[in-house]
Amino acid sequence: MLAAATALAACGTTAGRSAAEPTAQDVAVDVGADLTGTKICFGFSGSETEFWAAGIKSINDSLSASGATVIEHNSNEDPNKQLEQVRDCITQGVDGIVVIPEDGSSALTIIGEANDADVPIGIFNRPPADDTGAALVSVADNRDIARQTVEYLAAEAEGIGRKVQPLIMVGNLSDQNAVERRNGFFDAIDANPDLFAEPIEVQTNWDAATGQANLEAAMQANPDIDVLFTSSDFLFPQIQAVLEPLGKWKPAGEEGHVIMGGLDGDNRACNLIRDGYVDATGVQDLFLEAESLLAALGKAITDGQTQPDEQLVDAGFALTQANFADREQDMWGCVITPPGS
Repeated sequence: MLAAATALAACGTTAGRSAAEPTAQDVAVDVGADLTGTKICFGFSGSETEFWAAGIKSINDSLSASGATVIEHNSNEDPNKQLEQVRDCITQGVDGIVVIPEDGSSALTIIGEANDADVPIGIFNRPPADDTGAALVSVADNRDIARQTVEYLAAEAEGIGRKVQPLIMVGNLSDQNAVERRNGFFDAIDANPDLFAEPIEVQTNWDAATGQANLEAAMQANPDIDVLFTSSDFLFPQIQAVLEPLGKWKPAGEEGHVIMGGLDGDNRACNLIRDGYVDATGVQDLFLEAESLLAALGKAITDGQTQPDEQLVDAGFALTQANFADREQDMWGCVITPPGS
């Protein structure tokens, strides 16, 4: 993959549309090409979070609107099944492939299959483990987004007036996104050694039940958590289930409030920031990532490029209690109703 990355500029609109415009019924983006007569294979590993559900709908609707025939496959979190689905697509003679892979390792295998068949491939949001092979990769700068978010939590924690105890709910570390979010968390923690005690790490493996059980155990062993960062917003219901019985699910300003942050930018996090329970979340621009990837893939198909190779980086930002009034409309979860709601 190309070492140079194309940065996707953040602005006051979402992927060229007015911030108030997107809804659950209208999440298509501009592919920028007429793909009538083409076949596009779209494989994903599940839709267990708001981000994935909205991203899947946006990609599917956008490709269909461009005139492409979409061959859709849900592997239900089975990387071997996803590989076979992609191979089947290649056998059917598809013109392009879009994949949300299960993890970074399986992404590399799928990219290799596409390269061997000279079929252009785009990877959405979950990047391959390394830059082997040629692919279009649309991904958020997870490390920097997490760092920005935790820096805000650190600034809030300074008001406590003592050394504070942080906790991170870690994602599945076979997913490069989880790795980079953890790295960004520690970038902010390590920059404030006089403020933070040694962080407590809670493994979630991107599974709600696992995350809740491990957080319960961590809170029993360490009841005085001051700052909590979850590597994905989808875990906030589990966090609430653990903290509420302990009297620690309180809005900012009330006794017992735990300073909290997350990452993704979903509808639930938007509402929790609005209501004061969550202090900040890192925002991925879902529509910008979808549009940049599909536009690049559409161009490759129309130009006859079989192995386009580019990383398309979404800089993202942190939505916080401090900037919420100004930037609420820049977060995808604040301007759409989640698909399926």
